[in-house]
Amino acid sequence: MTALNQLYPQPLWQWFETICSIPHPSKHEQALSAHIQAWAKEKGLDFIEDKVGNLIIKKPATAGMEGRKVVCIQAHLDMVPQKNNDKVHDFETDPIEAYVDGDWVTANGTTLGADNGIGMSSALAILGSTDIKHGPLEVLLTIDEEAGMTGAFGLEAGVLEADILINTDSEQEGEIYMGCAGGVDAEITVPMAWEAAEPSQKPYKLAISGLKGGHSGVNIHMGRGNANKLLARFLAGHAEELALELANFTGGSLRNAIPREAEITFTIPEEKVARLQELTAFFQELVRAELAIADPDFTFTLSETETPKQVMAEESQDDFIALLNTCPNGVERMSDDVAGVVETSLNVGVISTETEHVSILCLIRSLIDSGRSQVEGNLTSLAQLAGAEVEFSGAYPGWKPDNSSEVMALVNETYHDIYKKEPDIMVIHAGLECGLFKKPYPDMDMVSIGPTIRYPHGPDEKVLIETVGQYWELLLAVLERIPTKA
Repeated sequence: MTALNQLYPQPLWQWFETICSIPHPSKHEQALSAHIQAWAKEKGLDFIEDKVGNLIIKKPATAGMEGRKVVCIQAHLDMVPQKNNDKVHDFETDPIEAYVDGDWVTANGTTLGADNGIGMSSALAILGSTDIKHGPLEVLLTIDEEAGMTGAFGLEAGVLEADILINTDSEQEGEIYMGCAGGVDAEITVPMAWEAAEPSQKPYKLAISGLKGGHSGVNIHMGRGNANKLLARFLAGHAEELALELANFTGGSLRNAIPREAEITFTIPEEKVARLQELTAFFQELVRAELAIADPDFTFTLSETETPKQVMAEESQDDFIALLNTCPNGVERMSDDVAGVVETSLNVGVISTETEHVSILCLIRSLIDSGRSQVEGNLTSLAQLAGAEVEFSGAYPGWKPDNSSEVMALVNETYHDIYKKEPDIMVIHAGLECGLFKKPYPDMDMVSIGPTIRYPHGPDEKVLIETVGQYWELLLAVLERIPTKA
């Protein structure tokens, strides 16, 4: 089996192998940051850790490049922690088991962390190099990008000197990104009344698994199944017929990942068991037919379980099921300005059953503020109808495209010169940190590039090896061509 550190370019892959060996899920990046700081100190590089935990490392220009504009290469330290339900893995203590699979690098049953570990590796490889030409260089490694963009929110003015920022968090070789969606978290709280479970009822668990899931921005338009919404659909269609009494609903794990798995526990009268088995088998085949292309491995698993202590009161259950079944999910509108790009979307990401309520955590994304506001209004009205509450938090701005961007033009021209073809200039529906950086650094010229990464935010995540080399060559060529200061 080919080792990662034997792939091209070696300095980048060596760093990625190291990054995989140090656990770094969102909000637990300290060990990786400490390792990088110790390395930077050993290399004699200046670095600081700011108030929120972002790491900024600086490197002087190579000989003859001192007069060039200052460039900041930016990546985020954290990775999305997602695994298959049969994989035993603790993201806070266990390394990522990355391996070469044909033309790709992937991981054994978990997310790989190529998002944004490849970009981070490229920045660190350049910092450690002695033969790469570049002007004055800064590397910004932010914390908690995947779970709230805490690092980008906390970045203060005056910390960076850069004129140009190259974000490395894009996920398609041959595309140059010059804009992205903004977003906001929405938490719907459905109040819950409980009653004692009837001992004569039969207790069951119904679980959904096998869905692809994926990034709630990049993959939201692909028609993939949302485990939370599929279970809501089943309940809305059959709970009354089955005299079903719901005890628990749990689904998804991250608001920015399309939920792959969800499960409910409930009780039904014994005389309804045969009908339950018929309906679950029918529903599984129905959904498999609908998702035959987008999500062919959908599976429904029905199993007996222990009798719960309590179940939802009838009115509370009806309100919850109706709200979840009606809640919008997926693409709300495609962009009129950028062909083929989603303008506004919503992901029903995480559902958890608490003592006094059920929580539904969603992520709204939009290229325009009015689109985001419209969905906020829809959820507010829906919550009012169901007697629930909704709270919006963590709003972050989009990155408005700048057609006059000099660095975008430079990357475009450099790509053409290397590969003799035109790259695609794109706006992405995912949330990049560039929009937040514009607040403390309004005049900074920004662009985003990266290799081809498939299925980010899911355990099928993989990165195409050839494109890592292409991304590396483009990044180095751009650094060598950065213009001098005016």
